[in-house]
Amino acid sequence: MDTWKRRVGGYVGFVAVVLVFTALAYRWGMRVYENDPRTLIESFQFAIEMFTTTGFGGDSADWQSQQMHAFIAVMDLVGMMLLIGALPVVATPLLESAFATTVPRALETELEDHVVVCSDTTRSDALLTEFASESVPYVVVEPDPDRALALYEAGHEVVRADPETTAGLESARLGAARALVTDVSDRVDASIILAAKELSLDVKAISIVEDPERERYHRLAGADEVLSPRSLLGESLASKVTTAVRTDLDEAVAIGDTHRIAEVSVHHGSGLAGSTLAGSRIGERTGVDVIGAWFNGSFEAAPPPDATLSAGTVLLVSGTEDQVERLVDMTNSAARRFGAGETVVVGHGQVGKTVADALEGADLPVTVVDREDDEAVDVVGDATDPETLREAGVADARTVVLALPDDATAEYATLVVRDQAPNVELLARVEEPESVPKMHRAGADYVLSLSLVTGRMSASAVLTDRDVLSLDTHVEVVRSETPTLVGRTVGEAAVRETTGCTVIAIERGDEVITDVGPETRIERGDELIVAGTDEGVRAFERAFA
Repeated sequence: MDTWKRRVGGYVGFVAVVLVFTALAYRWGMRVYENDPRTLIESFQFAIEMFTTTGFGGDSADWQSQQMHAFIAVMDLVGMMLLIGALPVVATPLLESAFATTVPRALETELEDHVVVCSDTTRSDALLTEFASESVPYVVVEPDPDRALALYEAGHEVVRADPETTAGLESARLGAARALVTDVSDRVDASIILAAKELSLDVKAISIVEDPERERYHRLAGADEVLSPRSLLGESLASKVTTAVRTDLDEAVAIGDTHRIAEVSVHHGSGLAGSTLAGSRIGERTGVDVIGAWFNGSFEAAPPPDATLSAGTVLLVSGTEDQVERLVDMTNSAARRFGAGETVVVGHGQVGKTVADALEGADLPVTVVDREDDEAVDVVGDATDPETLREAGVADARTVVLALPDDATAEYATLVVRDQAPNVELLARVEEPESVPKMHRAGADYVLSLSLVTGRMSASAVLTDRDVLSLDTHVEVVRSETPTLVGRTVGEAAVRETTGCTVIAIERGDEVITDVGPETRIERGDELIVAGTDEGVRAFERAFA
């Protein structure tokens, strides 16, 4: 709007100068070439009539000299150009402003018990999806006009305001909100929390930090909860780095005292790669129950017996610790099953640093690669450069962890790593959920999305009545009461057919029932533990919870 005002002001000033010049020149010309003087007012009248295309009054019959005819012709062209120029400078912006969508500067409804989200980032989509699926009202406070407009046109409740000011937060009715979630940057988040606590000490303030060492300052600002999804994601990737004796059980979800739900990757070089689910005889050989599987980043609940297992397939299984451990042993590469090996961590941001620290703490050898030189970086160079990766020893490594902040770079680096080391275990982080299937196609064994982890952590912090058992896995595992299913069997409820989720276990008082079949009847007070994709769990909660 300020730019438009400047343009209109400049245009009006230019027109005024041309009018004055035309009037003075006309007066001089009529006196010199026509010997027929005009007053200053008469000259301005002529200039205005000409530029407004209303005519020239009665003067046209008095022009006899060639000089005056040439002057009038030139000024006619100038007037036409000024008229045409008025359309893009004045008329078009006015029409666009009149018909364009306007993002509200304050909430237009009396929203209460909502969540104030500050503000729109690459990670906010997952959080807003979580809130929408739970029917939790929210409003996004976004200062950028283009981002605010995009959110508004997409159907989100949004206020265009500065979240670092009390006025901006007041416009989102922070005083009536249940919580505030801020995820912009460490410094901006602290500023937002200070403004929020100035307005309302009762509102629950949740901030997301990039650097866990800055948690203290967010607490001092007034944050009630400080989340560090990058650290959680790094720890999860570190726990996936297997040795001869370590397994995926580190991040398995415990159900009761002995039962576990785990994601187990089929690694490159594994004997299972290339076999069908039935041909692998996983159930017979290990005793686990295959709940579902991720094929190239796409989840399939209860995969058919003829489903082909390939390198990068992630199996979602349930069973005892011993059963899951036997499966992990089957999925590892026979060529690198023995020996501690070497881990190459590519990228030394917060995620990469967490991975490297965790591995060093476990006395596992690690080589760190990064663009920027640092005392903790062993090889300085481009992650997509084959020479850099060769210098880091990727070809002889047991595991490579890609902790790169850019998804396109991570995808290209995956191709380069897989070309140099066909059997290496390749783990990666990405920013967007849409990049997960591409990373699997490029050759990654295990991929986690920062956006999804952030969304789950933030939603769990807000929705305290929702019991999410897994935050850093491909699937969600939740515990929920289902009063609408009381008296029905699992088969009659058709949970898997309706939602794509699988009932893993039932908690009945102090008892945990893990042997759940179609004939298992659901009783009052039972809590069902179900596993599925984010969309599947949302569908389950809408249908039954």
